[in-house]
Amino acid sequence: MTHPLIDAAIAVRLKAFAPYSRFQVGAALEADDGTIIVGCNVESASYGLTLCAERVAICKGVSEGIRQFRRVAIVTDTPQPTAPCGACRQLLWEFAPEAEVLLANLTGTVVRFTMRELLPYAFDAKQLNS
Repeated sequence: MTHPLIDAAIAVRLKAFAPYSRFQVGAALEADDGTIIVGCNVESASYGLTLCAERVAICKGVSEGIRQFRRVAIVTDTPQPTAPCGACRQLLWEFAPEAEVLLANLTGTVVRFTMRELLPYAFDAKQLNS
């Protein structure tokens, strides 16, 4: 049995624009109201401009007025599921600090974390307001 969020991430992964790395990633975020927002990675020939799937999904959600997510799924075609990079962990923390994170691969391996486990000493607005 699969999870709908993982299924959404698998489907959007195929839309990734990854001509340089060939590393396609799909992400799906679940908002508090159950809305699912998806994103895939978008590479640039100027590598620093590349956008990760998680950040694409967050920006899409924010542009639709969603400010809080309760769950995220990230799917890659790797032997073991791949965790989000540091930049994605930071942005996920800001919009989904209490989220369950489902990391999956195409063979059905799923590992679960919380955002607190992935980013235990997070930097956020509390540090800016102290």
